[in-house]
Amino acid sequence: MPAEAALHWRERLRQRWLGRLTAPLESPLPQSRLFLLPTRFGLGWAALVVVLVLFGINYQNSLAYALAFWLFAVGVVVLLRTWRNLIGVRVSLRLPREVFAGDGARLGVSLEGGRTRSALALHGGGATAWADLPGGSGETTLVLPAPRRGVQRLPPLRIESRWPLGLVRVVAWLESGGQLLVYPRPLDEEAPMHRRTGAGLEASDFAGLRRAEPGDSPARLAWKQWSRTGVLATKVFSVPPRQQLWLDYGACRGDPERRLSVLCARALAHHQAGDRYGLRLPGLTLPQGEGARQRHRVLEALARVDPAAGA
Repeated sequence: MPAEAALHWRERLRQRWLGRLTAPLESPLPQSRLFLLPTRFGLGWAALVVVLVLFGINYQNSLAYALAFWLFAVGVVVLLRTWRNLIGVRVSLRLPREVFAGDGARLGVSLEGGRTRSALALHGGGATAWADLPGGSGETTLVLPAPRRGVQRLPPLRIESRWPLGLVRVVAWLESGGQLLVYPRPLDEEAPMHRRTGAGLEASDFAGLRRAEPGDSPARLAWKQWSRTGVLATKVFSVPPRQQLWLDYGACRGDPERRLSVLCARALAHHQAGDRYGLRLPGLTLPQGEGARQRHRVLEALARVDPAAGA
């Protein structure tokens, strides 16, 4: 219990600290949320200025004074340019449509600055992306790792600038507040062999004629009928009935995550083939359906299900 209480206390302290440091998305970065941090190169630059001043004092060398003051002035100008390169930047995120476990979640990032900005770096979740804003706007992609299925909270993002000389870096933290729904990783080798190619349902038997409409394939036009009657018609073929099947968690073998991966692969294959299919999970049953809506419902159910809780 003391360990759990300490962990809860650290998490609360971390959230409070992030709340004080982070800036909201889609709002211009304010001055109060920008932090100036020296780099190693900047510390070396400052040390060189101090050494030159001491050298000029000890040896009464005016050239050392001039060089020290020139380096100091350049450092001040660079600090101001670095700060102006980041202040007022507005960041917005675009979540990916689909993310499968083990793949990277390609997070779209749009940046607006009102004027040209250079060499902005965006960090989050161990990933890094770079962006320039010619004309005041730009886009980049941040690829976040998604190792496990389920609901994944977006990590806080850090945007920074070291332009133009890298003497300092101006840093701002952004609280994304969004979530990613990560689907199970499909196990393609477990998908039904006859459904892998996704050839779909094709017309097979001749069912009759109908009046031709714009857009009909010339290969299906009844030219002989047109020559006899003067009416252009199109051949109609019957389509074989769709397969209607169930994806059953209990019928799969292996650990829970493997079963969900198998069901994910089969759902993708049956959707591509145009089948009607339903889903049976511990504590949840989705009725049979087809199309993009059914695919989305099944994948979302596979991502959110807790087999242990259902059992």
